[in-house]
Amino acid sequence: MVDAVSPTAYLDVVDRITIDPNQCGGRPCIRGMRIRVKDVLDMLAEGATEQEILTDYPDLEAEDIRASLAYAARYFDHPVLVNS
Repeated sequence: MVDAVSPTAYLDVVDRITIDPNQCGGRPCIRGMRIRVKDVLDMLAEGATEQEILTDYPDLEAEDIRASLAYAARYFDHPVLVNS
């Protein structure tokens, strides 16, 4: 059985993503560090496990990895309009 997720849990996770125009070219980063969301997503896409990422980047937390995924999901959750 899957536990229900609080509606605010999603927002708490995404709050870990920061955007600073003076850091990493304004790209989304994890908690103000110079670790970009894209870097985390690329590692996951290449097959790295959560534990491997956390070992390679000891300043990251498991919640940061989930925040990266949630941020990507939120970023791509928009309507696609098709002209017919």
